[in-house]
Amino acid sequence: MGMNKKRIVVTVIGKDEVGIVAKVATVLAENKINIIDINQKILGDEIFAMTLLADRMDSTLSLAQITDRLKESIKSMSLKVTVQDSEVFQYMHRV
Repeated sequence: MGMNKKRIVVTVIGKDEVGIVAKVATVLAENKINIIDINQKILGDEIFAMTLLADRMDSTLSLAQITDRLKESIKSMSLKVTVQDSEVFQYMHRV
């Protein structure tokens, strides 16, 4: 990862509903966070799982603030969201 990048990993999991990706993407865009890669899957016709990698270099928000804004945007949905620094995520999930 370059010195000019501040990457995060965002995970969202829960009951599938219309608009999940749109809500998450809107919050990130409004806060100058660029989605680099995104992967989503519907498991068993009802469980939504999404992981995305984003660059927050141009954002002034902390990880906690990003998490709070994402949680607020999906609070009416049955979902769990987590935000982690990508280097920490990679270290924790190395094989």
